[in-house]
Amino acid sequence: MIKFKRTFTLITSLLIAASVFTSCTGNNSKSSSSKKSESVLNIAGFSEDPGTADAQKRTDTYLMPLNLYDRLVETETVDGKPKQVPSLATKWDVSSNGLIYTFHLKKGIKFTNGEEFKADDVLFTFDRMLDPKTKALNTNFLDMIKGAKARMSGKANSVSGIKVLDDYTIKITLDKPFAPFIADLATPACSIYNRKATEAAGSKFGTSPSTTVGTGPFKIKSWKLNSQITLVPNKNYFKGAPKLFQLNIKVVPDAETQKMMFETGRLDVLDLDNVSSQAKYFQTSPKWKNHIVSGQRVGINYYALNEKFKPLDNVKVRKAIEYAIDRKTILEKIQNGNGQLENGIMPHGLDGFNANLPEIEYNKTKAKQLLKEAGYPNGFTMEIAQDTDSPNTLKLNQTVQAMLADVGIKVKIKQIDDSTYYATRAKGLLPTYTSEWAADYNDPDNFIYTFFAKDNSFARSFNYKNKAVFNKVEEARKITDQSARIKLYQDIEKTIVNDDVAWIPLYSRTKMFVIQPYVKSFNVAWNGWGDMKYSDVTVK
Repeated sequence: MIKFKRTFTLITSLLIAASVFTSCTGNNSKSSSSKKSESVLNIAGFSEDPGTADAQKRTDTYLMPLNLYDRLVETETVDGKPKQVPSLATKWDVSSNGLIYTFHLKKGIKFTNGEEFKADDVLFTFDRMLDPKTKALNTNFLDMIKGAKARMSGKANSVSGIKVLDDYTIKITLDKPFAPFIADLATPACSIYNRKATEAAGSKFGTSPSTTVGTGPFKIKSWKLNSQITLVPNKNYFKGAPKLFQLNIKVVPDAETQKMMFETGRLDVLDLDNVSSQAKYFQTSPKWKNHIVSGQRVGINYYALNEKFKPLDNVKVRKAIEYAIDRKTILEKIQNGNGQLENGIMPHGLDGFNANLPEIEYNKTKAKQLLKEAGYPNGFTMEIAQDTDSPNTLKLNQTVQAMLADVGIKVKIKQIDDSTYYATRAKGLLPTYTSEWAADYNDPDNFIYTFFAKDNSFARSFNYKNKAVFNKVEEARKITDQSARIKLYQDIEKTIVNDDVAWIPLYSRTKMFVIQPYVKSFNVAWNGWGDMKYSDVTVK
């Protein structure tokens, strides 16, 4: 999942915060009993105005798409595990060669403009994403469809692989087998739009109440720039209307303001990721510790080692670095113990997670011995890169810097701005860095292919060299037997992590929210995103 950071000047933050408090006081100065009767839920959804609810135009926030639209398929937690379940599509058939997917759509579903949902809306939505004029940011979720690349390059006026068979049946043909396709379609980026409303709105689609039309549980009532977006239930929602009377999504630019608003009752839900320095306070507070809701974040924090830079091209050096990092201490120090150590690429909670991987050892003696064997008995100097506006990342890197110094490795932390950071990474030239990846879709492909397909390894500055692994990664995408696919992915994972040490896993985080006592039926999303559906939440 791609994320972008935002920087605000102090004066802008103060002005926005002031407008938030004015809005809260003016519109929601009600007692708890009043909230109970009206079922109004207040959340801090954004640190700046999102500008659009068009899921094809944003990759850093999916809060509104999850609540305004639906997908053909959804990923939901079933019996404690994430699973793809029918949504706008009641069922689907897959050809024996894994190329043709035929979706049978649910009848009688209405968009919020009164139009009936039909197969043509699916064709329109997917074609719109691949149309170069849209400038969509999520084309990778559909570029495996036959004719997608020709459409994206402007060589075709439509996508040849998408065909409407009748009003409630649509056929999608792929260029080559892509086993994760169903899981892939469950991402918010693949939200389905209404052709009539979207074409009428043009470039303004998703930017105001009147230009935002979906089939989802909510619809937009009002949108006050840099202040609040108000959602109300879609009373005709085909899965049953939400019980909330109103969902107020507030724009709150800084963590301290969010904490203060929550403690004074102006927010009903607080995402502790947004106030990470205060997580321990809420966990130990007699008032709040019993009102924390947590769940598994299906994501992983890791270190990428760029093998282009010597001596990181030596596997013994990479293994020495791994031995020198005390991951348990890092989890306690950086995350206050809120998470679990990971030993591979696929984290806890993901389909394909391997609980039997060898535990990565912390051993300074072995680290020094390997450095000696590699020809660096006195250590060496290396760089760790990070963006400038990330104090938590700096804290992590400084902790690792001290650990590596204990075995003779001198680390220089290089802070660079966001645009330079990502441009350098895309050229394969970013030094060692730490990052986090959270699941977009529930399939090993979302982790293994993302980092260790040949082109992706270069674009993410791993510069991994194992051609046999590259071939297996491509092969795994074509296998339709899920058990066989997972076995292959787990073999690939062992090679990358245990044999080649091309990836140093750290930990996955526990996702935590603190909620007001009157908020009920609040459950963390299957993947532990802060962006989640609020259709089942109640205020009592």
